[in-house]
Amino acid sequence: MLRRGSDLEQSFDRESLYALRAAVAAHAAAAGLPRPRVYDVVAAAHELAANAVRHGAGHGRLRLWVEGQCLCCEVSDDGAAKDDPENADPDAKWSTSHGHGLWLVDQVADRVRLDHGPGGTTAVITFVIGPAEAATPE
Repeated sequence: MLRRGSDLEQSFDRESLYALRAAVAAHAAAAGLPRPRVYDVVAAAHELAANAVRHGAGHGRLRLWVEGQCLCCEVSDDGAAKDDPENADPDAKWSTSHGHGLWLVDQVADRVRLDHGPGGTTAVITFVIGPAEAATPE
């Protein structure tokens, strides 16, 4: 089981998404999730990171930690890329019009929260490690 102090904190950009997926897989497995749920965590974390790269400033930060009986994953960016005409609106947040990444995240995670502000977008997703009836953190 992943212990406090073994949390993952990693910056990423387009070139480091592969390494990010590998680190997320290792930490999710160490947290005690079964293999199918590890795949879910990796897929969801990758989609959020790819959105941060595409719709954010081209890079972001991922945090992964255990809280109670849950594995929590936070992906954040610093805001819209200034040279991306798609993000000319500073109030625009990660879009779902290009694909189904956020839909996929919503399908596999036990809880999803997206926050957007002038400083960027932050997504926090939660996966229950223990019994299905275990509550997710608020």
